[in-house]
Parts: sequence; C-alpha cells; structure tokens
Amino acid sequence: MSAIDLGYRAVVLRRGPVSGLIGVRSIVVCGILVVLILGLGIASLGIGTYPLSPAQVVGALLGTDDDTRTRLLVVTWRLPRALFAIACGVALAVSGAIFQSLTRNPLGSPDIIGFSTGSYTGVVLMTLVVGSTGYLDRAAAAVVGGCVTAAIVYLLSVSRGTVRSFRLIIMGIGVGALLGSLNSALMISSDVDAAMLTAVWAAGSLYGLSHAQLWPMVALLVVMLPVVAFIAPGLRQLELGDDAAHGLGVRARRVQATAVIMGVALTALVTAAAGPISFIALAAPQVARRLTRGSGLELVPSALVGAFLLLASDVLAAQLGFPVGIVTVSVGGAYLVWLLAAEYRKRT
Repeated sequence: MSAIDLGYRAVVLRRGPVSGLIGVRSIVVCGILVVLILGLGIASLGIGTYPLSPAQVVGALLGTDDDTRTRLLVVTWRLPRALFAIACGVALAVSGAIFQSLTRNPLGSPDIIGFSTGSYTGVVLMTLVVGSTGYLDRAAAAVVGGCVTAAIVYLLSVSRGTVRSFRLIIMGIGVGALLGSLNSALMISSDVDAAMLTAVWAAGSLYGLSHAQLWPMVALLVVMLPVVAFIAPGLRQLELGDDAAHGLGVRARRVQATAVIMGVALTALVTAAAGPISFIALAAPQVARRLTRGSGLELVPSALVGAFLLLASDVLAAQLGFPVGIVTVSVGGAYLVWLLAAEYRKRT
C-alpha cells in the first residue's frame, strides 16, 4: 500500500482500535507553549511588592527554601492566582474552540454570541436577587444562565429546520445586548453595597482567589475536558458539513448538544470563579490555528495558547493595578477589529 501525502509531517499514534495523526508542527508549538507558560508562571510568582528571584520561587515550590516568608508568599498567596489564570485560560480557550468549530466561523465565541453574558446574568440574579455569594451557588447559576441563553439563541437562529452560523452569531449579539441591559437594570435597582460588589466582580479579576476556590474548579475542569476530547472527532467531522458527518456515522445532534453544554459549562466555570473575562475564548483558538497552520479544531494548542494569554494578561494587570478583565478587553478589542477587517477583505 502506498503512503498518502498529507502535505505536512505527522506522527501516527496507535493504541488498540484507536489511532490518530498529530502534526509535527503542532507538537513543536505545544512544547514551546508549555515552556513559555512555565517560565512566565515562575516569573509571575516572583513579581509583587516583595520581589523574589526565580531561584527563590523554585526553592519555595520544591520545598528546599527554608525561608517561611518566601514559602508563604509563593505557595499560599501567589501560586493560586497563577494556577487560576492557567486553568481559566484553558477553559475559555477550549470553549471558544468548541463554538468556533460548531459555527464554522472565527466570530463564534461565547463572549461574542452572548453565552458569557447569559452566565453573568445567572450569577447577577443569584447574587442580587437570591442573595447568595457561595461558589457552588454561583457556578450553578452561571451554568443555568448560560444554557438558557444558548437555548434561546439556538431557537431564534433556526430557519427552515437548520441553524446558520451567521444567523446564530447575529442573534447571539442581540440577546447578549438585551441581557447586558438587564444586568445594568438589576444593579441600579439593588442595594448600593451589593451592586458595587457585583460591579467589581464583573470586571473579571483573579485577585484574592485562594486554594479553597482553586481545587473545586480544577476538579470540575478535569471532569469536563475528557468529555470534550471524546466528542472532538465528531466536531471535526461536522466541520465538513452535517450531511457528510451523517454519512460518516456521526450522530450530529447528540454531538452538537454535548458540545454546547460543555462549551457553556466551561465558560460558566470561569464566570463563577473570576467574573466574565472576555476575548480569550475568541482569540486563543485563532492564534493556535495560525501557529500550527491547522484547518480545523485544535483543542490542545488552543488550551495552551489560552493559558499563556490569560497568564500574561494577569501579570500585566497586576503591574498596572487593574483587573485582568480590563486588560483582556483592551487587547481583545484590538484583535476583534483586526479579525473583522480580515474577514471583510476575505469576502470582498
């Protein structure tokens, strides 16, 4: 049997009945991203009012540094924030990759099509109306709000029994704008202290998060990511079109429903913990696709790019004294303008 020229160098993985191809360029890009994340993470743990050298940071992490103050700064205070940035970046990037794959559009991001706003609305209702600020309560409210918003956008996007990606994006932008107005109305009509607390949280910040909030989020993330990996082959086949995917034996509706639930849940997970952090879900999958020169769903590179982008944004935010959400909106807004211009040039 003759070999098939794929147009790029790839590594074949086989384990029992399961096999797959991984591009050599993707492996190299992922390796570089892991090194960059580790290096930036160590650097971030040394930045602060009391600066530490990389040797001191590594010593505190490995337990070889006998200085109690250094271990307290690194392990107890600074490490949870860095790990939160990495975990939230992974969750947002994977969510963005899911929705961009489903819509087959680079603008198909949960923060663009309103799902992030729906999760935020759920948390606002839980905080201002119900009066609960517990993490699990907020997480449940964020998931419910995101899923209800996704269902509304989906129903409004159905035309003649099919959902068109452009219509989905437009409807999502409209629903997101309505929910944004509702959130503002709720904060204006609520108690001043509660509204101010919600407004500060709404900026999207990793400040003050500790191990107590970190590990529940990591546990949920570890449960959800294998589910996403399981449906990833079906998502890649759906990018060829529903009819082609049906011909290959893909249960399209089941894969789509699972993908939407996972995408909304990943976004809600971040929203419940740190507030709405925009544009990582939009930018990370596109940056990963350009780095790997891939043409479809790139889950692992997207996750690593998202972790690096959010960690870098948080380091910059800490230096400026701003919430990380302000930094991601500023940088992501410029990226969105460039993306829209590129899409317009492509269509003309």
